[in-house]
Amino acid sequence: MKRITEYKKLFNVEKEIDLKQLKKSYRNLVKEWHPDKFQNGDPRQEEAEIQSRRIIDGYHFLVSIAPETKAANLEAYTETITKSAIADYQHKGLLLEVTFSDGTTYEYFGVTKPVYIKMINAGNLNRFAKRSIYPKYIYRKSKRHLQEV
Repeated sequence: MKRITEYKKLFNVEKEIDLKQLKKSYRNLVKEWHPDKFQNGDPRQEEAEIQSRRIIDGYHFLVSIAPETKAANLEAYTETITKSAIADYQHKGLLLEVTFSDGTTYEYFGVTKPVYIKMINAGNLNRFAKRSIYPKYIYRKSKRHLQEV
């Protein structure tokens, strides 16, 4: 959740993410912080490189959780969570990463340790996730995929 808040602040996004407005903010920030804008030896050149990477990462991250992106991928997501079982999962901080038997991986943001403990102690992991994780947390598709042996 901290990451979402940080990126929303960077791009001046108040509530829901609007892709058109996000793209406009992204372009303005890239123009402002592009490393080529600073000459060799300029003390802000290194800062510009760090900022430009942060801007690019933030943009791609916010696009991945935007309502328009989620709506466009809803059919594939729904198929995964209804037809595929959980193959693997890990929890770090407030991030729950779930890999499904079809090979796709989704990240769920804001999952607290008590909720994670309830999940791993649930009699049926998939049923618990369908009731308590999927409908309640912000998610995005991860770039990681289950490796087939």
